[in-house]
Amino acid sequence: MKQRHQTTVDVHVILQRDREILLCLRQGTGYADGLYCLPSGHLEEGETVIECAVREAREEVGVTIDAANLWPATVVHHLSPEGRPRIGVFFTTSHWEGEVVNAEPGKCAKLAWAPPDMLPDNTVPYTAAGVGFWLSGRGIGVHGWPVS
Repeated sequence: MKQRHQTTVDVHVILQRDREILLCLRQGTGYADGLYCLPSGHLEEGETVIECAVREAREEVGVTIDAANLWPATVVHHLSPEGRPRIGVFFTTSHWEGEVVNAEPGKCAKLAWAPPDMLPDNTVPYTAAGVGFWLSGRGIGVHGWPVS
């Protein structure tokens, strides 16, 4: 009998300003260091995906987002290169309080604004897939799974 599948949930925040989105250059984390990603993190026990998005934006880039200003962008069912499945919930907003700053310099080398349709070559593929699904209007997509 098959066991129920359990997976990690990642929450990503697409901050939009002047037709660009905010990216964080990862460093010192052991995962995708040297690659750009969105402000993001793992869903914690007892936390909703919306609460996670608000928390991660505050922790990583120092802004306060009202939950009413978060809009669903897409969902990605991702399979990591190591074979670990994940669910990525992507939100978008262009409204927040505070100035964007690198609030986690030990985990982020720098912040950069980029057009979402021209992400840097060194963007985490999972991140790029989510942004691509959002841009194309796809509410859900898969990434990293073998094509059948």
